[in-house]
Amino acid sequence: MKSFSEFSQEAVPLEGEKEKLENIIDHEIVVVGCRIRHSKFSKNVSGEYLTLQFKRDDNLFVCFTGSDVLIDQMKKYEKEIPFQTTIKKIHRYFTFT
Repeated sequence: MKSFSEFSQEAVPLEGEKEKLENIIDHEIVVVGCRIRHSKFSKNVSGEYLTLQFKRDDNLFVCFTGSDVLIDQMKKYEKEIPFQTTIKKIHRYFTFT
């Protein structure tokens, strides 16, 4: 007989200590997971927010952002996870480099 965990497709929360996006700008990180969801706040064009799971110095973290640029980049490159990157702030937006 199958175990529930063998066929379950339930989304589990991304684990890690919460970190503010502003605290990781210009620091090298390794993105290990992400989730994009509909936001109840309409602060950006997409109406979505990104939960980004990453490692820094062998510690696991998560951060949340409504950055449309980062959301678009994760949609495009999600299949490349895990990957190493640095988040930069360029004028009024954030981007992976």
